[in-house]
Amino acid sequence: MEERKQAQESAEDRNEKRVEEEIKKDPQSGKLIMAVMQGDDYDEAVSELNKNGYFVTLLSSTGGFLKKQSTTVMIGTDDEHLEQVLDILKQTAGRRKETIYRNASMFMAQRYPVGMTAIPVVEDAGGVTVFILNLEHIDKF
Repeated sequence: MEERKQAQESAEDRNEKRVEEEIKKDPQSGKLIMAVMQGDDYDEAVSELNKNGYFVTLLSSTGGFLKKQSTTVMIGTDDEHLEQVLDILKQTAGRRKETIYRNASMFMAQRYPVGMTAIPVVEDAGGVTVFILNLEHIDKF
C-alpha cells in the first residue's frame, strides 16, 4: 500500500514538472485527448497512464448500439507526448480477441440437454475511440 502511494506521488511530481516545462516552452501548444472505452477497460488504461506521469479525468458515458456503459478519459498533453499516450491507450484498451465459454445448451435445439458442456467462443472485445483536440492554452493552478 505504501509503495503504491509513493509511486503515485512520484508520478504526480513528474507530471507537475512536465506540465510546468511545457507551459514555459510554449503556453499555446497542447492536445486534449478524449478516449471513449468500454467500462471494463478503463481501469488498466488509467493505471498505466498514471504510472507514466499522465493525469486523467474520467467521465461516465453511455452510447453505442447497445447503450452499454462506457468511460470517457480526458488527457491533456503536449505534442511531443501524444504518441506515447496513444500507444498506452492501444495497449491497454485497444481491440482484441477474447475466448469466453458459453453453455452448450445455448447452441443446441434440445429443450432439456443431457450435459452442460461449455463451448469456447472467440469474440471481439475492447476498443477505444480517440478524439484529439488542439488546445489554445494550458494553465495549471
